[in-house]
Amino acid sequence: MDFSRIKTESGWRQDAREASLSDVYQSVKVTRHGSKLRRILAFAGPGYLVAVGYMDPGNWATSLAGGSKFGYALLSVALLSNLMAIVLQSLCARLAIASGRDLAQACRDAFPRSVSVVLWALAEIAIIATDIAEVIGTAIGLNLIFGISLEVGVLVTSLDVFLILYLQRLGFRWVEAFIITLLGVIAVCFGVQIFFADPVWSEVAFGFVPTTEIVKNPEMLYLALGILGATVMPHNLYLHSGIVQTRDFGKTVPEKREALKFATIDSTVALTFALMINAAILILAAAAFNANGHTNVVELGQANALLSPILGLALAPVFFGIALLCCGLNSTVTATLAGQIVMEGFLHIKLKPWVRRVVTRAIAIVPAGIVTIWYGDAGTSELLILTQVVLSLQLSFAVFPLVMFTTSKAKMGALVAPRWLAALAYLIALAIAALNVKLLIDVVSG
Repeated sequence: MDFSRIKTESGWRQDAREASLSDVYQSVKVTRHGSKLRRILAFAGPGYLVAVGYMDPGNWATSLAGGSKFGYALLSVALLSNLMAIVLQSLCARLAIASGRDLAQACRDAFPRSVSVVLWALAEIAIIATDIAEVIGTAIGLNLIFGISLEVGVLVTSLDVFLILYLQRLGFRWVEAFIITLLGVIAVCFGVQIFFADPVWSEVAFGFVPTTEIVKNPEMLYLALGILGATVMPHNLYLHSGIVQTRDFGKTVPEKREALKFATIDSTVALTFALMINAAILILAAAAFNANGHTNVVELGQANALLSPILGLALAPVFFGIALLCCGLNSTVTATLAGQIVMEGFLHIKLKPWVRRVVTRAIAIVPAGIVTIWYGDAGTSELLILTQVVLSLQLSFAVFPLVMFTTSKAKMGALVAPRWLAALAYLIALAIAALNVKLLIDVVSG
């Protein structure tokens, strides 16, 4: 296919030069004549790759710390963050389907080169912060299950690039199947642990109600922003706007409208599943640790060691380690894909697929490995939480361009976001920015 001939709306300065993830672009066929369920299932998959980023090891650290220290109070933050994510990810699908661009390509077209370079750098920082969390989480998971040292575990995580190459050679559906299978394992592991933790469900329900204490308490706000950064992640916005285009959904407006509807269903269902996992981590921490007087559990290894005597289940640490390892593997796969989209979209670098993946993976894993080896066993939990706060601070630089593009009639044409959605999107963007400003003020003021 000649990607240089892909035409887009006149609001863009240039026609799309190359499709996002060109080696798998429109590789998944979408039937036009089958049942509605069959057409919906054809779009099922990308949302679960996105959902992976909403339950990565960095999220574990913030949820464990929040649950052990404040009980169920921060469940409301997880819920609100997830609702924000559903809105923002639907905008990613809208941008991709309407314009034929991913978010990185759109930024490169819409902004001056100096601005797009800054946005590229910030996106790379976000991916590096993500990868630090994922590398640490995977390495800890390997350590908990097999006794492998963190240093060796970091090296093992670098091999996932070959897994991606192998799976994509089989077809992008295999990548999605791999991710969904591991998500199922994670759900089972947490289901068992929650059953034995036996939380007070009335308190769990009350925890989903927001409280002003979250904003007034600097320590709680710090963890809340960590949860926000671990939930609504910048690289996921770039990722979703790229992988949606693996579907061959057609070029007409009716076909695009249907594609947008089904892609939104996919991401909403997947993110609801992600909320269940995130809530399960926090509920487990509140029920197993906070309720038993362990109010300062911040290390994944520490949490793992406490689970067995508290829950009375010898296999509890094993379930914890398996779930953590699955989260780390899943997250590194999706972060690598996001890195490819960011590099190609912003810099327009043309490389062979295997070279491109090695380069994008190296950009993230080298600093992640250095930091992990430097910190060793000590301080990794604080580092995990810090990476999520860094992600939260980076988030506005991806959210505002996304909202600007999808609310522009000139750029989106018939698929421009309706006014109610545009208003909600801007409200979310402003809320994220305001919370980050509040955090910076608290940090500066001590």
